[in-house]
Amino acid sequence: MAIFNNILFGGDYNPEQWPKDIWLEDMRILNLADINSATINVFSWAKIQPSENIYDFSTLDEIIDMLIKNNYKIILGTSTAALPAWMSRKYPDVNRTDFEGRRHKFGNRHNACPNSHTFQKYSKRLAGKLAECYGKLENIVCWHISNEYGGECYCENCELEFQDWLKEKYKTIENLNKAWNTSFWSHTFYSWDEIVVPNALGDAIGKDKTAFAGISIDYYRFNSESILKNFLSEKKAIRKYDEKTPITTNLMGAYKQLDYFKFAKEMDIVSWDNYPSYDTPVSYTSMMHDLMRGLKDGQPFMLMEQTPSQQNWQPYNSLKLPGQMRNMSYQAIAHGADTVQFFQLRRSVGGCEKFHGAVIDHVGNENTRVFREVSALGKELKKLGSTLIDGRTPAKIGIIFDWPNYWGLEYASGPTIELKYVEQIHHYYKELFKRNIDVDMISLETSFEKYDCIFAPCLYMVNLEQVNKINQYVKQGGTFLTTMMSGLVDETDNVHLGGYPGPLKKTLGIWVEEFDALPPNQKVELRFCQNLNVASGQMLCDIIHSQSAEVIAVYDDNKFYSGSPVITRNRVGDGKAYYVGTMLDESGMEELFDVIFQELNINQYRLPVEIETKVRCKDNKKYRFILNHENKEVQVELPFQGKDLLSERNASQVTHLLPFDVMIIEEKGEENNEIS
Repeated sequence: MAIFNNILFGGDYNPEQWPKDIWLEDMRILNLADINSATINVFSWAKIQPSENIYDFSTLDEIIDMLIKNNYKIILGTSTAALPAWMSRKYPDVNRTDFEGRRHKFGNRHNACPNSHTFQKYSKRLAGKLAECYGKLENIVCWHISNEYGGECYCENCELEFQDWLKEKYKTIENLNKAWNTSFWSHTFYSWDEIVVPNALGDAIGKDKTAFAGISIDYYRFNSESILKNFLSEKKAIRKYDEKTPITTNLMGAYKQLDYFKFAKEMDIVSWDNYPSYDTPVSYTSMMHDLMRGLKDGQPFMLMEQTPSQQNWQPYNSLKLPGQMRNMSYQAIAHGADTVQFFQLRRSVGGCEKFHGAVIDHVGNENTRVFREVSALGKELKKLGSTLIDGRTPAKIGIIFDWPNYWGLEYASGPTIELKYVEQIHHYYKELFKRNIDVDMISLETSFEKYDCIFAPCLYMVNLEQVNKINQYVKQGGTFLTTMMSGLVDETDNVHLGGYPGPLKKTLGIWVEEFDALPPNQKVELRFCQNLNVASGQMLCDIIHSQSAEVIAVYDDNKFYSGSPVITRNRVGDGKAYYVGTMLDESGMEELFDVIFQELNINQYRLPVEIETKVRCKDNKKYRFILNHENKEVQVELPFQGKDLLSERNASQVTHLLPFDVMIIEEKGEENNEIS
């Protein structure tokens, strides 16, 4: 069921930072761009609660009244992402203690200890008062709790809460000692209060390394759950007065600290903030959109923030070129967004975000390039109406993305500092992106049955239940692929004994004896057995023994393991399980994917590298997005035809695309299953 009736077009709006004569001018200008929504009250805690027992909603009342009169849909923030100064001074327990062990004073944002009972009390109370006051208004179409949750705290209170969390998880101190292998380095605990938080004063070795991965991974779990409890506390307070309006909080792509799959279970709709840098690959942005859609099993999401022009906080904040903002907005819609929203609607006069782009620039009028582009996009989205709302992506390929694996792999001491989890996921995603194959980013808890093929790069941490699920999927006809650094440890980072890749050995039909870490820029040659094509690998080289698996490729170098398998395929029941023992180069990935997909009935479209095509389906109609992501004209032969919803022209087989051009084709007839 659709959450919104049409595409929400708007963004973060902070009129409380401006005199009221500016508000009226904002309404005049924004209405010219067909802006239909505003996200308000995101950072207003100090304004609406100036002291402990005083709440003043008078300015907020005026803002909401103004937006209603102008027929705006409202996303209402709870303002709890930044503390008011009075609370920080009067109740120091709300202030975070950082990784170095320093208790912070008032300042910045995301500055509340998630386990502070004072913070929990006042944030819940504020959310409830806002819901009591505004929860019945029809124009409120979504609640926005906090903002970009993140960070961690290592204060004494968090330490006590962590000890209680561990008691609940492990029940006995003996179980904990076994899980963390504390006999190493004389770390055995005899009471819960001996456990300290794993920061720079404890077992951490720098921000990204640790002497005991078990405690550090558990602290990631604990911190993620602590912040999620803050979200749930405010959600419960809202639901006391408003039982139906959707509730969200804006996520940040592959943000490491929080397990977004767990957050998404509690969110009515996923929303996220898309801020690629000047050199971010288009395929990476595509992957992040697919991850956000995948968090709630393929449901559409909200593009809560993007910039209409430039960021301010990256090392190099390039302008979006003419047409690029429109292109990126439609890319989000193509991957499942039902909203297009900006940070921000009016550019701030001061503070660290004063040079962050906005719909209305510091010049204060509509006579800017950015505003003209926003206005043109607004007219297109208004014309589309509800056509694409709640459209779904018909993906038959899944890629497993798992936060505990993210944490565990990057805490591992060895074999190489070069190995990064998200980079390895993207390495496989971008080959699917090149082939224009629709992809779902899924969790280990997602049902596998709908997918013809599942990729699980660097599935470092698995338990027996997850392995059984994978094995059953393959037996029933699924195709599964995993890579080096998979199946090595359990959920507390202890090695599965009996040889690598642990409990995945039987499904994969191999045994990995050792893994060789290559220095930077060094490669190893390999050869595919069937056609003798050559490729190369880098970073890691697994030394593999085939037990029941067919060898697809072997090392072909002067290494001592030359001739041993590097890519294998094992047939299990009606399915196949692939293992890749190195990081393949581009030619190796292309050859491998050709092998995999020659047996799968999956649509692939080989278009020019600048072109992306994605599908959303709704009411038995298929909407094909064609996006030119480059600032140059491209002539492309399209293997599909239909009417372009934006230009109202029929797409011809040979189509000329302008720089950053976009087409949305309502396709006719059945889709061709052959590679084009």
